Amino acid sequence: MPSSKKPSTKKSSAKPLLISAGVALAAITLGLVSWQATAPAETGSAGSGSGAGAAPRTDPAAELKALARRESGDKLAVGRADAPVVLIEYSDFKCGYCGKFARDTEPELVKKYVEDGTLRIEWRNFPIFGAESEAAAKAAWAAGQQDRFDAFHAAAYAGGSKEKGFAEPRLVELAREAGVPDLERFKADMAGERAAAALKKDQEEGYRIGVTSTPSFLLNGKPIAGAQPLDAFTAAIARAKAEAAKQ
Repeated sequence: MPSSKKPSTKKSSAKPLLISAGVALAAITLGLVSWQATAPAETGSAGSGSGAGAAPRTDPAAELKALARRESGDKLAVGRADAPVVLIEYSDFKCGYCGKFARDTEPELVKKYVEDGTLRIEWRNFPIFGAESEAAAKAAWAAGQQDRFDAFHAAAYAGGSKEKGFAEPRLVELAREAGVPDLERFKADMAGERAAAALKKDQEEGYRIGVTSTPSFLLNGKPIAGAQPLDAFTAAIARAKAEAAKQ
């Protein structure tokens, strides 16, 4: 069974798991769900996850689905607040597989599903690789306060970006690249208590449901682990949209 311990910086050697509706809903810690988000294999193949345990007292699927905030003013989200499908992404700017997803898959999802109103994407900052990861998360939040989160997200995940590190001068450079208009405000927001509180909220949510590495996703409450290929997400979105239409 996947571990529910806090994340480590070690990468898993296991193949990625696309966790289906009937899997990974066993009670692990607080009656919710735990999964291991694994690094994608070079072939892009996916296996089937498995879970076991006593039946939870509550409905984990419903509780996970309810994590979608659907706030119209959410600075770390794109798409309609009433979209039938919500993808929650737990990610770290120093995570190579998060970068792969951000470059190769996410833009296609935005183009195909966000723009037509089917999908909403809500990002959760979930830094697990130390101080620079946390600094980048706070910087992304600060960029979002000036409506530039998505642009900062793209710049920070651009090819070769993480290798340059995320010290403060580099974060300011990324903010400039992302078109953040007021860099002094950006620096103040990045270092402020509100950024720290927002980061803590996202981290606590992820830990509570058993996220152990990045990227990890919830799609209408159903876990998807790792930077799965585009086809895996399109198939999952189609199923979620069909299920939502029946409700």
